[in-house]
Amino acid sequence: MSFTGAVKTYGAVRAVDGVDLRIASGETVALLGRNGAGKSTALSLLLGLNEPDEGTVRLFGTTPERAVLAGGVGAMLQEARAVPRVTVGELVAFVAGRYPAPMPVARALELAGVAELAGRRVDRLSGGQTQRVRFAVALAGNPALLVLDEPTAALDVEARHAFWHAMRAYAGLGHTVLFSTHHLEEADAYADRIVVVDRGRVVADGTGEELRRAAGGSLVSVDLAGTGAEGLALLPGVRSVEVRGGRALLRTDDSDATVVALARQDAIRGLRVAPASLDDAFLALTAPGPTRTESTRKTEAV
Repeated sequence: MSFTGAVKTYGAVRAVDGVDLRIASGETVALLGRNGAGKSTALSLLLGLNEPDEGTVRLFGTTPERAVLAGGVGAMLQEARAVPRVTVGELVAFVAGRYPAPMPVARALELAGVAELAGRRVDRLSGGQTQRVRFAVALAGNPALLVLDEPTAALDVEARHAFWHAMRAYAGLGHTVLFSTHHLEEADAYADRIVVVDRGRVVADGTGEELRRAAGGSLVSVDLAGTGAEGLALLPGVRSVEVRGGRALLRTDDSDATVVALARQDAIRGLRVAPASLDDAFLALTAPGPTRTESTRKTEAV
């Protein structure tokens, strides 16, 4: 799968702005970004629902439209309406019948955790049950690439764990999975790579640990105790300084050097050192202004 210089505009808005991205066969990749960052537009280009104004998007060596028609892609999108007066089993069987080499219906229902709902009407399910049925529908064609847009949005904690267990089982068979999410902990736990999109561009691409390092590997915080924060930004390793309620929060690439410098200045009061979280990395990478650094990985495209 590859995006090469892909651009999609809506009036004056460049929803996708020159995206270059490659995902290898068998990878599980999370797509992160704020609302309006361009995630859904990128997925629509990938699924052939829209065409780029500039650049190209390729799946399995061909166009997205042809790849989808050939049955190579399964998708679970946010916007979908329940089909009235059909059962879960009937719906999944109908969708499977549209593909050249579908997954057995019983297997799709089992993987999605809805086998016990096979005889229930789709329009009489709860929100969480409906979400899992949509997952079964996405699996029905036994696709090589599975695209999931906010797949756990309507699920409780237990259902979310069951969903990710099913997704990992499917990915473990050698399939490629691309999912967007607002749950950073899910991206960190279940993705091989995390791609951060902001203002239509890829601003970071790597593992959770690589993204943390890209945003500043550690956070050092101290009490200001009435003193100002002047000069803290010049300490060794420090990349940024933020003052919160009388404490200075220093994002640093070298926490040891930063702490030693603070000690020399007799500025250690209420010292705390902690690794940067993925939340911290995400906020730093999507902050206004130019991207400071970017972690990249080269892959063989699907």
